[in-house]
Amino acid sequence: MEQGSILLSQKQSDMLVKTYASAVHGVDARTITVEVNTGGNVTIGNQFYHLVGLPDSAVREGFQRMEAALKNVGYKMLRVKTVVNLAPADIRKEGSAYDLPIAIGYLIASGQLITEDADKYLMMGELSLDGTLRPIKGALPIAIQARKEEFKGIILPKQNAREAAIVNDLKVYGVENLKEAAEFLSGELKLEPKLVFTRDEFFENQRIHDVDFSDVKGQENIKRALEIAAAGGHNAILIGPPGAGKTMLARRLPTILPPLDLREALETTKIHSVAGALPPESSLIAQRPFRSPHHTISDVALVGGGQNPMPGEISMAHNGVLFLDELPEFKRSVLEVLRQPMEERRVTISRARFTVDYPASFMLVASMNPCPCGYYNHPEKECLCGPGIVKRYLDKISGPLLDRIDLHVEVTPVSFDELANYERPELSSEEIAERVVRARQIQRERFKEHKNIYCNAQMPSRMVRELCQINKPGQILVKKAMEKLQLSARAYDRILKVARTGADLSGSGEIKIEHLAEAIHFRSLDRETWAG
Repeated sequence: MEQGSILLSQKQSDMLVKTYASAVHGVDARTITVEVNTGGNVTIGNQFYHLVGLPDSAVREGFQRMEAALKNVGYKMLRVKTVVNLAPADIRKEGSAYDLPIAIGYLIASGQLITEDADKYLMMGELSLDGTLRPIKGALPIAIQARKEEFKGIILPKQNAREAAIVNDLKVYGVENLKEAAEFLSGELKLEPKLVFTRDEFFENQRIHDVDFSDVKGQENIKRALEIAAAGGHNAILIGPPGAGKTMLARRLPTILPPLDLREALETTKIHSVAGALPPESSLIAQRPFRSPHHTISDVALVGGGQNPMPGEISMAHNGVLFLDELPEFKRSVLEVLRQPMEERRVTISRARFTVDYPASFMLVASMNPCPCGYYNHPEKECLCGPGIVKRYLDKISGPLLDRIDLHVEVTPVSFDELANYERPELSSEEIAERVVRARQIQRERFKEHKNIYCNAQMPSRMVRELCQINKPGQILVKKAMEKLQLSARAYDRILKVARTGADLSGSGEIKIEHLAEAIHFRSLDRETWAG
């Protein structure tokens, strides 16, 4: 400790103070009581400062940060026995965001700060050595929990104030440093709570996109497939040679998806907040996420987890699109872990002491070349791959995973005439989105009595049989297709779901034979002749 530290008498130093912090568990928060007790004899190893309550290394190191921060803002680290307990003590505390509540509790317990309001606020923030506060992760779920437990307000770094101020009926105070927080609690400094007009900003930013479907020339078949995918929430895979426009088309898919509602936006923002992926001074996420991880990603990074579990890419894509470019280049073990989250729309991370659930309701869009050289089935260029190589390349993707992808779409190169045709206007994302929204409204009405089902792709098999009934000619068509293509029972369900979405887009109450034919057409990888 510094040479100028003060040694208090037993009578002066005996004090117990409680402040409140929060621990993020999954995408929710739990209030932590920070108990700071000063006084008593120094006996154990002649140490003055003790931190208990299952803290990790980042929390333990807070005493070193706190010593320098206190000195640099005009306070002192006093040479008196201090015990800090983070309760409940059976929950592991992780991260450096406990610095602020511990420091405030210490200042009160040591008599350097006089206030009666410390227990009325929830506080979080990491201290720099000069006393300034660094931003934290999970400010939004922490603010939601603070409102739930009826705290007077929340004090946190200024960079997180807009994020936390999304929560209504909670006073959010953003502070720059420890001195500012202490003076606010003592009444020496007046701060105005941060105000965010959440609804106005949210609806204003909903339809701001950098790309548009009007940029895409030709490719009407693929545009139709993506329209069906957006309307029914279906997974899709695009197969075609390099330069055919697979990535360009996939990146425009979020522009035709229905806009996020406030519930979805809050869910999405909570996940990004916990992951620390929100930029400083950010507010509610207004656009559907589009995540495109590199094919070298690990299975933990994709689904989430780690020593201190964090959301993976599939949870970051919640309520949006997960795009896997060059699908066969991903490790097979990585792709296989997708199967259960795609069905259950959530992922469970289990550890010895706890279990964490992360939502993972995403649309999977994948792209791949038809073969290693990329030119199998190309109308102009010759494929250089030897016999059997195309099939081995496709076999890198397991059958069960392909069965979970509703739309298999072949992407062919655009001709020069289509590229050079500037006279024919292409449909904009806004025009396509209008049709998608109408179809989603039909589905919302259809599933209004069913919890956690919002679109056709989410229907379980039992519901498919009830809501996707087809007439006799349709049954004959599907039977022939299943026999010829050797489709699985899951693929049969996928065809009915896609056909149901096609009928919704056309405003038809019944599934007609043209809707079934279109759905079967979008099962390219099931055709026996596709890979030779």
